[in-house]
Formats: sequence, C-alpha cells, structure tokens
Amino acid sequence: MIAWVNGAFGSGKTTLANALRPHWPEALMYDPEQVGYLLREIVPVPTGDFQDLPLWRRQVVDLAVGLVAEYRRPLLVPMTLVDPGYHAEIFDGLRDRGLDVHHFFLKVSPQVLTERIDSRVHAPDDPEQEAEIRSWCKGKIAQCVAAADSLPGDTVFLDGELPIGELVDQVLARVRTGNDGDR
Repeated sequence: MIAWVNGAFGSGKTTLANALRPHWPEALMYDPEQVGYLLREIVPVPTGDFQDLPLWRRQVVDLAVGLVAEYRRPLLVPMTLVDPGYHAEIFDGLRDRGLDVHHFFLKVSPQVLTERIDSRVHAPDDPEQEAEIRSWCKGKIAQCVAAADSLPGDTVFLDGELPIGELVDQVLARVRTGNDGDR
C-alpha cells in the first residue's frame, strides 16, 4: 500500500509524513524527489523540472514497487505531483503493478503557502540559491492550487491549515479502513 501525500510546496507534506511515522512505524518513507536529484546528477534536465523526465516517472514507479515487494511494508510518499498526465502515469503504473494507492492532497491558501515558503531555509550558506528555491516554489503555487480541481475522484482532500495532529488522525483513519473519496 502507498499513502501519497500531495500538495503545493509549503503545504505541509513532509511535516505530515514525519508526524505520521511514530503512529505508523511499519511504513517506509519514500521521497521520489531523491530519484530526481540522482537523475539530475546524471542527465541534463532541459526544463529544470526532473518530473518532466520520462525516466523519473518510470523510476518512481519501479522503486516503489520494488520497495513494497522487497520489504513487504507500506510506503509513505510526500511528493508534489500536479501535472494530470504525470499523475495518471505514475498512479496507473502503481495500480497496474498491484499496489493500493491512497492519495491525499493538502489544500492550503496561497497566502499561507507564501508565508510557509518564506519561513523555510533550504540553503542557509547560499543566499542566492535560497532565493532561487523560494522563487521557484512560489512560482508553482498557482499551478498547484489549480491542480486540485483536476485530480482524480478518489483523491482525499485535507485542510492543510488544520493542526498536524488532526491531519495525522484523518490519514490514519483512511489508510487503516481503506475509506477514500471525500472531496
């Protein structure tokens, strides 16, 4: 089983995934972004977004399937994935290979996303890189917010501005009962 926590940059995906870990210790944390970082070291990424690489999308599926098969444990995946074609390619690929996918999307207002992005530090020793990262994340806010309207019907929308404990309870209730589909 996979619990994919989706949402805009700054929506709280990683925070929620980290908060879930003590309550769901059998789940492995799988961050497809690491696959993108690896590929970016090997091949050029003309668009600047490794999600645009077909190999990234295939490797995300293959590694997820391999992790579940090898370790027989569920996966917890915090990753922004809003391109409808890429979403379908990855999620259909996972399901076609026999995995049960629970898809959660954290809805957060653009104002709060901007505040959260501005409060994070990714490159403390490199102000120029820090500014680039923040700018890139902020530049994706509109696309990520708009994506909520095009996500599949089985997506579970969560209010990403709720206290983290409430979000943990909501996700655990879904993955433990298999109850999905509330918009």
